[in-house]
Amino acid sequence: MSRLDRPERWIYTALAYALLAISTVVAALSGDFSWDVFGLGGGADPDGGAPARAAPRAGLPLPGVPWLALPPWPVSAVVAALWLAPIPWLHARRDTRRVLVVGHYVVLIALAGAMVVQSAAFVVFASIGYPLAIALLPARLTMAGVTLTAMVNVAAQAGPGARATLPAVLAGVALPLVLAGWYVSGEHDRRRRLVERLRAALDENATLNARLLDQARRAGVLDERNRMAGEIHDTVAQDLVALIGQIDAAGRAGHGAAGRRHLDRAGELARRGLSEVRRSVRALRPEPLEDARLPEAIGDMARSWADAAGVELRLEVTGTPAALSQDVEAALFRVAQEALANVAKHAAATRTGLTLSYTDDLVLLDIRDDGTGFAPQTPSDGFGLDSMRQRVRSVGGTLEIESARDEGTAVAATVPIIPTSETP
Repeated sequence: MSRLDRPERWIYTALAYALLAISTVVAALSGDFSWDVFGLGGGADPDGGAPARAAPRAGLPLPGVPWLALPPWPVSAVVAALWLAPIPWLHARRDTRRVLVVGHYVVLIALAGAMVVQSAAFVVFASIGYPLAIALLPARLTMAGVTLTAMVNVAAQAGPGARATLPAVLAGVALPLVLAGWYVSGEHDRRRRLVERLRAALDENATLNARLLDQARRAGVLDERNRMAGEIHDTVAQDLVALIGQIDAAGRAGHGAAGRRHLDRAGELARRGLSEVRRSVRALRPEPLEDARLPEAIGDMARSWADAAGVELRLEVTGTPAALSQDVEAALFRVAQEALANVAKHAAATRTGLTLSYTDDLVLLDIRDDGTGFAPQTPSDGFGLDSMRQRVRSVGGTLEIESARDEGTAVAATVPIIPTSETP
């Protein structure tokens, strides 16, 4: 039940009791009441004349049902007052107790019609059926309730011995028209305000959507720039560094077999770098992963790195390798590649270990070296560490780096297993 329903249910209840009170007072003042119906009045006057006032039509038989007589209207008024009491409770449950609400409404209208038969003044009270039909009945039964109220009013006033007066009939017609006009006007104003709020909300949403689209476009451009920067750093930059190292080594070795070997290695690095540039532009996964899964690709890359860097490497794969999504495999491959490149460039290590471990729901990649180490908290101008962290975060993983001066470095990437979407 909403907060708006709380005052509304009491308003309808107060209106019903007010109309009942008005009708009761008018009926009593119009001469439709006498204590004789209860055996409490003095029948004839002291001079033996006729009674001073005619008794109400107590015990009036219903048309077609001569054996069933209506009670006097004071009794009906008391019953009606009691019958109105559950309206607040029913109003709060009109959507969940529909059968009970409809039954209560029908009995109320029948009771009001019986009172109209007794006294035309109760036409005013019977008009409560119009607002209650709107307030209580389901939408599909609202017009049925209004029609039932009108039919009861007309039938009761047209019955045998009816004594409807012109003011009573006008009140029975004018009051529902006024109430209907008030309700329609209120609904119109409410819907107009609702439409205005909806239009304002649509305008605000349009502005917000435009801002979100602009932010999404900017974010997409930034992500693409970061992706390209990472690809270039992980491929071209590393191959160029290795290429420079091979050329320098060839210069120192002279024109002998050793120099030729370094030059051949430099040519291989240049061709691989060109291939990686082309694939990065086309946003494809790393070339080693095109024809192999992650353990084989990392193994080939690590052994090639060890030959070029001249560093002893121990490679280990534990657990049962699982087929992973392309994004996960690419991220782990690039992290391994970057970590080994950093060992070659900065660590001056003599031994390096690389472990790829598969568990039930995680893949762990560890790269360790016995090099000079560094302070991970120190800001760096390089792109490598940020690139590794970004890649691991993009697949829902974490990256930890432990290092200290002259104590080597350990890089640990932990990534949840995301199965490949490729169909076998």
